[in-house]
Amino acid sequence: MTISNSLRRPRCRCRNSRRGTVSTMVALLLPVLLGVAGLAIDVGNMYMTQTRLQAAVDAGALAGSLQLPYDPDLSKGIVRQAVEDMVGTNMDAAEVTAVEAGTEIRSVEVSAQAEVNLLLMGILGLADTVVEAHAAAGFNKLEVVFVIDNSGSMKGTPIAMVKEASIALTDLLIPDGATPDTKVGLVAFQGKVRIGAGDESLEPGCYNADGTLNEGIHEDFMDDYYALSYYLRRQVTLDTCSDLPEALPLSQDKSRIITSINTQSATGAWSGTVIPEGIKWGRHILTPEPPFTQGGDREDFRKIMIVLTDGDTEDGGCGGPYRVYYHPNNYWTNAYYGSGRTDAHCDDGGVLNADMLAQAQLAKDAGIEIFSIRFGSSDNVDISLMKQIASSKEGTDDHFFNAPSVYDIPDIFKQIGKQLGWRLL
Repeated sequence: MTISNSLRRPRCRCRNSRRGTVSTMVALLLPVLLGVAGLAIDVGNMYMTQTRLQAAVDAGALAGSLQLPYDPDLSKGIVRQAVEDMVGTNMDAAEVTAVEAGTEIRSVEVSAQAEVNLLLMGILGLADTVVEAHAAAGFNKLEVVFVIDNSGSMKGTPIAMVKEASIALTDLLIPDGATPDTKVGLVAFQGKVRIGAGDESLEPGCYNADGTLNEGIHEDFMDDYYALSYYLRRQVTLDTCSDLPEALPLSQDKSRIITSINTQSATGAWSGTVIPEGIKWGRHILTPEPPFTQGGDREDFRKIMIVLTDGDTEDGGCGGPYRVYYHPNNYWTNAYYGSGRTDAHCDDGGVLNADMLAQAQLAKDAGIEIFSIRFGSSDNVDISLMKQIASSKEGTDDHFFNAPSVYDIPDIFKQIGKQLGWRLL
């Protein structure tokens, strides 16, 4: 039987219809998809530009703070030039918009901006085409202790230059008429360190390496002292303490700090150059635990020890121009002989050099950063020891300074001052 054409089912055109619908939807959604992609790219560009700009401004603020010793009120343009150079080095598209004195004492604040390449958001008015960044850096939140050799070889011009440089650095850290969150202390050492009457937890006087009060020559050695000829006994000064300047605990009182610095004269009776005792008492002053409690928490303060000496660790048994061949002698009043010890020499058979390194490590373990300055003519052993106690970055000697001449000392203190500015606020 034949079915007529009029009774046949019509053909389905659904597939073509679906294709048309999809094409229409794609055509309608394409601008939206492109817009989403454009927004994603714009957001990424904004984030990358902001991140680069902030890093550049941070670096610029730090670079500017390092020039504050030479341009403290930002009037010479030195700080601004350093900021602009560093920001430009890190991001040439950045524009420095402001370099101003910070709200913290001895600080600089930097602002900058940079254009962002936007595909869509700028056209739609959804975002600015410029991002901004701000940073501040300076000298606040510091605790600094000067640990200064006051042995006789420092008298005259050397100690005068050290005092001048120490006062200049104090001026930078604590400007006149301001009270920054910064403290300064002093440890003047020879063969021992002298503690003043104002420190309630300690009896006034000089101290031995074992923590006992120094009373000159230890009682175990007095028979040897009386066995000396009358002429040699006259060469021995039993009191080598009272001529030493007293240690200054951390203080924010600028006039008190400068007065303490000026007490140094490197004169009076000699008792050696026992560097480990200077470092030990510098650590005591910087840490908040007794016997001194003026120090802040190590997480809040950058703790700095500046150690300057012109000699070996010296007790008269080390050789060299200051060796004394009769004994006991003035060296026997130092912190080690005062403890009854006779093994504390700086040669291989003694402990002074080893103790110097050990005390420096204890300070570093307590969060203290050590700058070391070797003044005068130096042999390789001296230089090596001073480099080892310094807190230099690995592969550098950035915390060690050699000062062959007394006239190098002020510039070295300025260089240290510049490093102390390397702190974002």
